[in-house]
Amino acid sequence: MKFRPCIDIHNGKVKQIVGGSLRDQGDQAEENFAADQGADYFAEMYKKDGLKGGHVILLNPASSEYYGQTKKQALKALHAYPGGLQIGGGITADNASEYIRAGASHVIVTSYVFKNGEIYWDNLKKLCMAVGKEHVVLDLSCRKKDGRYYIVTDRWQTFTNVELGTKILGRLSGYCDEFLVHGVDVEGKASGIEQELIEILKQADIPVTYAGGIGSMEDLEQIRRTGNGKVDFTIGSALDLFGGRIPYEVIKEYH
Repeated sequence: MKFRPCIDIHNGKVKQIVGGSLRDQGDQAEENFAADQGADYFAEMYKKDGLKGGHVILLNPASSEYYGQTKKQALKALHAYPGGLQIGGGITADNASEYIRAGASHVIVTSYVFKNGEIYWDNLKKLCMAVGKEHVVLDLSCRKKDGRYYIVTDRWQTFTNVELGTKILGRLSGYCDEFLVHGVDVEGKASGIEQELIEILKQADIPVTYAGGIGSMEDLEQIRRTGNGKVDFTIGSALDLFGGRIPYEVIKEYH
């Protein structure tokens, strides 16, 4: 079980937000924290501390007036830590190679593959052709509906018809190197993890990183126990780097 750091960028700034609050209209989000430092500051820190496989996420759509600023920050992070960070947010088969060339180890994809409620297998194949399966991370972030977890897209605003379970994890693992999964209903709240979700994720046969609701060291121990040590984790709002209480100096040793 490893710590995977994060750099979330919204409106051109490194932020931590409440996941379910993100709205494209008006570029709105409920903020937990906004950093004074640029994305490259955090990338350099993660590099110095030997933390690999973290993710940089662009939280503005390409249509946003802030998209240029957000992308600029993301590229600064990639340049600061070549090969050490993954990147997501608006990734398609057409632009994925740009980010790999800029230094990303992987591209993280949701909305390009999950559209109109379904899996677009052709788009997934195009993505693999463009950069290679070994450079693809599928973001299977999900929310609960009627007692089941469904993958959500469009910056977590749109439910798909794709239920997250062992079968779909098995099928999708043939097209990517890793999974990244935010428990969106608890994301940014530091109020406890989605244990049921981790029960599902531990069945994946490729690396998987869980994010959402981690607020204490006890939550980490619960992830370790429930996930049999197989599920990596990301901490955002609860980390002292981002205004929380969990010390980064302790967490960075999980690598």
